[in-house]
Amino acid sequence: MAANDTPQGCGPNVDSLYYNLCDLYAVWGIVLEAFAAAGVIFSFVLFLSLLASIPFTQDKNRKSSVALNAWFLVCTTGLFCLTFAFIVAKDFSTCASRRFLFGVLFGGCFACLLMQCVRLNILARRNSGPRAWMLCLGALGLWLVEVVINTEWLIITVVRHPQGPLNATAEASRATATPCNIANEDFVMALIYVMTLILAVVVASLAIMAGKHSQWKKDGAFILITSLFSVCIWVAWIVMYVYGNERSGGPTWDDPTLAIALVANAWTFLILYTIPDICSLTSDDESQQSFGEIVYPNRDVGYETILKEQSSQNMFMENKAFSMDEPNQASKPVSPYSGYTGQLRGSVYQPTELALISKAVGNPPDVSYDIIIPRASANSAGNSGSSTPSTHTETASTAYAQTNGNSGNGLHRTSQW
Repeated sequence: MAANDTPQGCGPNVDSLYYNLCDLYAVWGIVLEAFAAAGVIFSFVLFLSLLASIPFTQDKNRKSSVALNAWFLVCTTGLFCLTFAFIVAKDFSTCASRRFLFGVLFGGCFACLLMQCVRLNILARRNSGPRAWMLCLGALGLWLVEVVINTEWLIITVVRHPQGPLNATAEASRATATPCNIANEDFVMALIYVMTLILAVVVASLAIMAGKHSQWKKDGAFILITSLFSVCIWVAWIVMYVYGNERSGGPTWDDPTLAIALVANAWTFLILYTIPDICSLTSDDESQQSFGEIVYPNRDVGYETILKEQSSQNMFMENKAFSMDEPNQASKPVSPYSGYTGQLRGSVYQPTELALISKAVGNPPDVSYDIIIPRASANSAGNSGSSTPSTHTETASTAYAQTNGNSGNGLHRTSQW
């Protein structure tokens, strides 16, 4: 008879408490078990990714949220694990964990989201957030309120409903001598504080959009979307759990309803909040790094690159040579050697005195417009008492000497009348 009562998919040695985990006719248990197990693994991977992103996070305002995100992931992983308590049958341990951990784990998640909203509100208005330990203390205080409420409620209800008689059958003792023999309305009323946290998260996330620093509004938008989806999930399962099950499916739909609510809300936390928040931890640093790479690109060693560098250097030297050849437009005295271009002496044509004299004597009417390197003469020192010699070309001194009939030294006396 025991072999005939075993559902299809379960072995003969499996306890009836775990039939929903393997019963092929109870498909909801297998599906939720798969989603919950995948959620546990994915949460663990995200937790490792969060810890690995800490060394690469340079912004201290974003780094202050890492502790809250870590605690949020721990509570989300607990929601996935709690789903198995709603899939298996009812006994004292499973019912106590259901009633206590359902509100405690959800309270931890929404307490972290509320403190994240407080942090983002301050950042959106001042662009400088509070310290990480202050945020953790605030989330811990909000979470401990729910812990105290659930602990007190569980103790009172267990004392009011003691265990049944010892001679009762196993099924009867499981149904009556456990904390599960409470009304659905009482289970929902014990979660009023969690509902208050959900509404506070919605209002606080809306207040982030009124800040003046727009770079933090994107994070607030993810929290707002997450909280709105959570509100929809909670409204759906409460209506189904309190009113719908009594009219349509009966008590057999209670456990699937709560298990679906746990899995759906936990995956909402991961997809809509945790993944974008982890991606935003290093997004600013990566953008700054890419900007630096654009400004200072990596040079590939190649023949074309070498030719480009040589041509650019040659152009720079030519432009520098032209700028050095230009005469100085200032009124201050110019050095006779200011036209030196750095070239070799053999590459610059410098006529001698004999060539200039022969050119002036042979071709007097010709006027040359070539640039002639100026030389210092002694006549300026005799005319003025200044220590700076004036620059006269050799052609000018020669022509001046021929005009006045003096010798080549260029010295003469003028009348003072």
